[in-house]
Amino acid sequence: MNYYGRLPQFCYRLSFIAAAATYGIVVYKTWRARQKTGAKQPGAIGYLADENIQYLIMALVWLFMPQYPLAMLPYGIYSIFHVATYTRANLVPTFLPPQKVAPPAGASPSAKPQVVPHPLSDAIGAFVKKYYDASMSIVAGLEIALWVRILFSVILFHRRSWILIAIYTVFLRARFAQSPHIRNSFSLFEARIDNLVGAQGTPPAARQAWDTIKGGARQFHTATDVNKYVNGAAAPKKAN
Repeated sequence: MNYYGRLPQFCYRLSFIAAAATYGIVVYKTWRARQKTGAKQPGAIGYLADENIQYLIMALVWLFMPQYPLAMLPYGIYSIFHVATYTRANLVPTFLPPQKVAPPAGASPSAKPQVVPHPLSDAIGAFVKKYYDASMSIVAGLEIALWVRILFSVILFHRRSWILIAIYTVFLRARFAQSPHIRNSFSLFEARIDNLVGAQGTPPAARQAWDTIKGGARQFHTATDVNKYVNGAAAPKKAN
């Protein structure tokens, strides 16, 4: 719990070095795949819209900024599913090969033999399918909570907090545009605050302040809509 000790600080920095290396490998493989197929490379905005590049940049930011232990949790949850997916796709077939199934009676001798994956592979796939959406909702809540945590650092004039909140706000705005889990979490957060300020006995000043915050957030959302500047108008949102 003493996360400012020497060993916790080393582990904290090492975690984000590993996160940056992991996302860096993914980004590099994507770039190489585009080169090999001759696909057109996206521009700067296209690269920044890539979720893997966004998390790569934030991993580097957390690496060099003051410690925020809460920042490790979203990466930790993602890593569980990364490891599970890699294990299912690569390790299990290597060490526990798929099992051959006896052909049905009357099958042609030249028919391709049927195989079924190892039960461990099915178990990992079922785990990912069952818990992925719920886990991504938890990640969304953690990322919003992290913004609030940084805001408190700004209020208390902590070192480099102004720089960090500017960078993280851009990151969270990009995630809001791309992730339905982030949008749902913001909607739930807004509904809860609406219920609190709408209760009897709430001072009118609190309601007015909350309305001002919501109005400012909506104006910020409209002003930072990248599609409006790229395409001349906001692109229709894709149904999820």
